[in-house]
Amino acid sequence: MKSPFVNELKAEQTINAPFLVHIKDVRQKKTGDPYLSLTLADRTGELDAKMWDNAAEVLDTFERDDFIKVKGLVQVFQNRLQLTIHKLQRLADSDVAFGDYFPASKRDPADMERDLREVVAGIANPHLKALLDSIFGDEKIMSAYRIAPAAKSIHHAYLSGLIEHVLSMVGVAKYTAGHYADIDIDLLLTGVLLHDIGKIQELVYARSFGYSDEGQLIGHIVMGVKMLDEKARAIPGFPPKLLTLVEHLILSHHGTLEYGSPKIPLFPEALLLHHIDNLDSKMEAMRQTVDRDQRIEGVWTGYNPALERMVLKRVKYLDPVPAEPVPPAAPSVPKPPQPIAATRHSGINSLLADKLSSALKS
Repeated sequence: MKSPFVNELKAEQTINAPFLVHIKDVRQKKTGDPYLSLTLADRTGELDAKMWDNAAEVLDTFERDDFIKVKGLVQVFQNRLQLTIHKLQRLADSDVAFGDYFPASKRDPADMERDLREVVAGIANPHLKALLDSIFGDEKIMSAYRIAPAAKSIHHAYLSGLIEHVLSMVGVAKYTAGHYADIDIDLLLTGVLLHDIGKIQELVYARSFGYSDEGQLIGHIVMGVKMLDEKARAIPGFPPKLLTLVEHLILSHHGTLEYGSPKIPLFPEALLLHHIDNLDSKMEAMRQTVDRDQRIEGVWTGYNPALERMVLKRVKYLDPVPAEPVPPAAPSVPKPPQPIAATRHSGINSLLADKLSSALKS
């Protein structure tokens, strides 16, 4: 197993370890010589790294998304850990265990698939159940849905993040549907399960997380509607108006036009779906921001553009690590007064001492 991981690094630590290259930039020093500015990663986080010397010898030996082994010193720069690389070499894929480099859900994908199928089995509407059975009964779709991240970076950005996100939304949907009157729970849950189905085609995650060409050109909302229509039209007698409602759930789940929704939510289940999705993604983004913040000191994370704020590290704020106790100074013990004879023996003569000495002898 890889060692150390990013979350195990400490200042002034010398390491010789493999990482995945997320970002590679070749820059120039004031002297005109090149240096490398890298973002290295494993499943626990990212690390800023610089190779100041001898960069010209290695800059053409590897690219972004390659595995490299680096030897260097971990230091603190601007309240964050930074690696100064002394030596670097590219690694073959066969030299690494891929699971060490890609963040993944802490839940077992097989367990989550079982939970998802239980949700589908509980759908009472026969048309919606037939639709979901058709979609999740397609092994090509299910195998991708089981492992896909929910996003490139903002929330649930790890393997099996999509299905984890969806199951979390299911729990919120069941609670809120019982709170508000006249909510069609089958329709709402269908929207929850399918709202991000297009992400299995939009996102790629063979190395680092990114977008497919179709994802860049079309996007997961439109891709999801196309997948939905293909399956629904193959089901005999699927009600056209019900299909329109499910399409609207997908098309409006981002909530506003400026956030990429072709339509805003126009019926209660659509509005509720949007807010459940937004709530779950924002809560996960907050958790991830705190867990992955690289600031060494302070109780605030760095600024998160997606959340438009810094996030308070609540546990650290309430229970700061106490400073090392300073041992109390040894109490000052006054020296006992010296006998007068000793005072005289030390050569200290005074009129008072002579008189007292004479009185004691009389």
